[in-house]
Order: sequence, then structure tokens, then C-alpha cells
Amino acid sequence: MGIKIARAGLIAAIYIVLCIALQPLSYGVVQIRFAEALTLLPMLFPEAIPGLFIGALVANLYGPVGMVDVIGGSLTTLVAAYGTYFFRNSVLAYLSPVVLNAIFVSLYLHLFFEWPYWATVLSIGLSEALVVFTLGHLLITVLKRYKRDRNSFLK
Repeated sequence: MGIKIARAGLIAAIYIVLCIALQPLSYGVVQIRFAEALTLLPMLFPEAIPGLFIGALVANLYGPVGMVDVIGGSLTTLVAAYGTYFFRNSVLAYLSPVVLNAIFVSLYLHLFFEWPYWATVLSIGLSEALVVFTLGHLLITVLKRYKRDRNSFLK
């Protein structure tokens, strides 16, 4: 149990640090939030769900949108993380953070930045897909291989 709490905390911390360290890229209608690569971790670690939620909640405190993003973005991350976990054996796990962020985060970002809603959906969806299908996929592939090799080594 202790290792799972530690892992959730570590995931939250990494998410926060990535967003703040790369702040000009992490917020807004046009963004590349590298921390979103972590959104696939619920495929391997259920404790990533609260870690991602807390990470997004704290990271969004540093963004320009304020409490709307803290609440809306964090809840979207929470629902997407559950979706990723639920569909962990399917390509739908990858689509969960992409589709949910594109649809729901765009609901308030387009108003705040005065962009058309569908342009915002496209921008957020493309950036999310780019990070999830490249860095996120690479992260999951490496962790699966490490887990497999470590398990076979211990047998």
C-alpha cells in the first residue's frame, strides 16, 4: 500500500514540475503539455488516477485561467484517467485523455482566449494526441518492457 501512495505522489510531482518548468508551453489554447504523457500510466498503475488528478489540480493553479481550469481541467483529468484505466487493454485507453481534454477543456478555454470552440477543440485535441501517442506511448512501452524483463529475471 505504501508503494502505491508513493507512486501516486511521484506521478503528481512529476506532472506538476513538467507543467511549471515548461509553463509557456503548458497552458493556453495552443499548448504542448508534456506532462500529458503521464495520462497513460493508469494502464499500468491504478494509483496513477489520483496522482494525475492532484498533479493537474496543483499545476493548473499556475496557469492563466484560474479556478475554472483548476476545477474543470482537474476533473477532466480525473475522468480521463478512469477511462484510461477502464480501457487499459484497448486503444481506447489512448483516446480517453485526447478526446475528453479536447471536448471539455475547450469549453472554457475558447471563452477565456476568445477562440472559436471547434478551433480550440482541434488545437487541444491535436496537441494532446501528439503527446499521448508519442511520449505517452514510448513511456508505456518502456515501462511494460521493464516490468516484463524484471518479472522474468526474478523467476
